[in-house]
Amino acid sequence: PRRARGAVVTRANLFSRFTRVISSYANSLITAAEDPEKILDQTVNEMQGDLIKMRQATAQVMASQKQLETKYNAATKAADDWYKRAQLAMEKGDEDLAREALTRRKSYAENAESMKANLDAQSEAVDKLIANTRLLEGKMAEAKSKKDTLKARAASAKTNKAVSDMVSGVSTSSALGAFERMEEKVLGMEAEAEAMGVFAAPDNLEAQFKALEAGGVDDELAALKKSLPGASSKGALPEGR
Repeated sequence: PRRARGAVVTRANLFSRFTRVISSYANSLITAAEDPEKILDQTVNEMQGDLIKMRQATAQVMASQKQLETKYNAATKAADDWYKRAQLAMEKGDEDLAREALTRRKSYAENAESMKANLDAQSEAVDKLIANTRLLEGKMAEAKSKKDTLKARAASAKTNKAVSDMVSGVSTSSALGAFERMEEKVLGMEAEAEAMGVFAAPDNLEAQFKALEAGGVDDELAALKKSLPGASSKGALPEGR
């Protein structure tokens, strides 16, 4: 009985361990050095292991309770049987045999009474183990249902953080300055191309004025020839003598 009671206490400590795991669950998720997805899987696995141990402990204690209950019933029946024998001996007039039967009955009755106290303690322990097992099963189901959601949120948070780190790693002022320099450079290239086009393109108006100017020079040359001495007879046949 003492060994069984010690086993009950040892197995019951599993639930206190489970409580510690649950209490540290939230703190584990917000620790920067830990991966929430790994912590979630690890916590669920630990809960699953504790649940298996809790069920095994409950089964062992219930089996021990069943054995103790069988022994208690046997001791109680033996005490009743020896009392009936004492009655039979008295009816037959054998007082010494009746006294011996009552002595045996007392021994069995005391043994049954001791086992009854242990049986009551074990019954209480079994009830607690069953209640804790059901509570752990409920927490386990809740953890499994939330695990996928929390893992998805953790993955989304990682992605958002990566994007934020990438954006923060780019200097906004330098980026804007680069764009402004490139815009000025493009404007300069456009202006240079336009200027080159102006010089390279033919000017019709300028050509017309040059043609007019060329005609004026010819007229001036003809006038200059006429003004020279002998210009009137130059080129004519000489008069006869």
